[in-house]
Amino acid sequence: MKTLKLSLRLMSFIQSFWSLLTNVLRRQRDIWLSTEKLPNVSFKRLVMDEPHTDFIYCHGAITEVLKFGSCHLHSGHRVLFLIIPGNPGVVGFYMTFMQTLHNMFGYRHPVWAVSHAGHCAPPDSMDMVEGTEVDVFGLSGQVEHKLGFLRENLPRETSLVLVGHSIGCYIILEMMKRDPELKVLKAVMLFPTIERMAQTPQGKVMTPVLCHMRYVAYLPLFLLSLLPDRLKSSLIKLVLGGIRYLDLTSNDKTNATVSLFVANGMYMGSQEMRKVLERDNVTIRKNLEKLIFYYGASDHWCPVQYYHDIKQDFPNGDIRMCKNGFRHAFVLDAGREVAKMVVEWIHGDLRT
Repeated sequence: MKTLKLSLRLMSFIQSFWSLLTNVLRRQRDIWLSTEKLPNVSFKRLVMDEPHTDFIYCHGAITEVLKFGSCHLHSGHRVLFLIIPGNPGVVGFYMTFMQTLHNMFGYRHPVWAVSHAGHCAPPDSMDMVEGTEVDVFGLSGQVEHKLGFLRENLPRETSLVLVGHSIGCYIILEMMKRDPELKVLKAVMLFPTIERMAQTPQGKVMTPVLCHMRYVAYLPLFLLSLLPDRLKSSLIKLVLGGIRYLDLTSNDKTNATVSLFVANGMYMGSQEMRKVLERDNVTIRKNLEKLIFYYGASDHWCPVQYYHDIKQDFPNGDIRMCKNGFRHAFVLDAGREVAKMVVEWIHGDLRT
């Protein structure tokens, strides 16, 4: 009976994951297609809102960087918005959110999102890894991956507005802890999973799946690889096709890479369940004036009690409770609305 329950949880997880991936990417495709047909949108605005995608190796792992605004930073850039995603760390999920931030700040500040290491489908000319010997796909490795990205790309004069979502908030706190010299102007924590993840309602369901049955979940991916190439490519294009910033071609390597980044997300998730334990109050206290926390009112990854706990521990902190009914995966249907709130919260800190 216990095995049956775990199997049902596993199948539910696989179904939920692919449903999330399918829905958000299809929605972003529809947004792009509808935007291209708008007659009253100026060409200049469309160009300024056009995203640019780079695929790079960072800490030896393939990384996708989605950019609105300047593609290369220089000393003239005073502020960079950097999005640290949840898991899966696919930057395309955040396109509407990023586009709204970029627009509402008058296109003055570049807005970038960096994927988690290995959470993307790279071009045919690139492999998943390039000579890395460290566990870059694990939770700690993902923190070092983000710090390495900043060291390679951020000018010394540029300040950061970090925006984390879900496990991205934990990564931001770890970044601030490991590199206290980071020039963080503000850090916005959206639906933060920064403590006791395995004890949450969703964590109780997913911990057995991710930590003990993860390899069983690879079975559907293996079965996908056995399908005829034409059918296999059609299924992947059905989910991911038509998205500019996910340039997928119909070949075996692309299909294998999609399977790999799903596996990387599950591996990272297993470490989240084991390692995200006590809240890092020391780092929060040291950076309290820079932090904004936004908790969901019905978040199964972060119960309302966690909001009350941190509010009690830090009564002077900027800690907010959602009153709009947004769900944990806000990128599915509320990216624009959440971005507008973020602008209201921090616009005073960015006045020149």
